[in-house]
Amino acid sequence: MQALARKARGLLQPARAAASAGQVQPVRGIVVQVRDGNLERALTVMERKMRSSGIERLIRRRTDHHVKDSEKRVLARKALMQRVRSQELGRRLRDILIKKIRSAPPSSHYLRLLLRHSCVLVVASSCGS
Repeated sequence: MQALARKARGLLQPARAAASAGQVQPVRGIVVQVRDGNLERALTVMERKMRSSGIERLIRRRTDHHVKDSEKRVLARKALMQRVRSQELGRRLRDILIKKIRSAPPSSHYLRLLLRHSCVLVVASSCGS
């Protein structure tokens, strides 16, 4: 009995020390409150939160179960389309940035750098002759 009390005391002491130091442990995962002992309602809220956060998909992906060939083909096609879409978006963004860079007047910082380097080149060429 005393050993159990010592273990419980050991578990509670770090929590007290952290609370007294002003540190709050961040809550990880999904937290659902059970109100008025209504466990069914809390479970439905938890399921909804799991679905919206994507945890359900992660759990399904990790479980080893048979995936039909037709389902594999559907998933492969979806992944391919997602890859193509992201590549197209990247290309569009790159083209937009290139157009902006080419059409925009040079910034003052860029002009200062050009002037500094051109002066160095002029000085270097005049010193050499």
